[in-house]
Amino acid sequence: MRLRPVLARAVLRATRWKLVGDMPERGILVGAPHTSNWDWVAMLLIAWSNGVQPQVLIKESFFKGPVGLLLRATGGIPLDRANPGTTIRALLAEAEGHDAFLLVIAAEGTRSKGEYWKPGFYRISQQTGLPIALGFVDGPTRTLGMGPSFHPTGDVVADMDRVRAFYHDKRGIRPENRTEPRLRDELESPGSS
Repeated sequence: MRLRPVLARAVLRATRWKLVGDMPERGILVGAPHTSNWDWVAMLLIAWSNGVQPQVLIKESFFKGPVGLLLRATGGIPLDRANPGTTIRALLAEAEGHDAFLLVIAAEGTRSKGEYWKPGFYRISQQTGLPIALGFVDGPTRTLGMGPSFHPTGDVVADMDRVRAFYHDKRGIRPENRTEPRLRDELESPGSS
């Protein structure tokens, strides 16, 4: 495990990407904007540079062949999007038994431009008490790293306003694919317009 921080920092130096912020050891890490397959590598570099081994939920179709072995070896967890409950419950049971537990979720759910983020990161945080940590990739500035962590208040609109404020200037690797941080749940929240 000691080799990973050294390797990650060397890759960042060689590619001239700047790393900012500190990775928490425990929480639900939102990886956004999710605009490219390289986002997975970016989140690993952030975590490994900070000496943390995350678990990353990845669409199960990516786990075919040798790529699946690589994904599993680096913390990838196959997720059946049609039936995610079993995988999520197993991960949450694991989280209860460990002081260090970091679950990475690409809240946009796709690398393409969409209308809404998936609410899984928010719901898992509410159910477990794990904080939401905001990780980012910003291609135009060649910066990646960590922003603030927070516990959801239950006021979805206010919590997402906080998320939007953080991500307003983060563009991802392919800015044209960025999805504005918003949840469908905000439409159903009291006080939403």
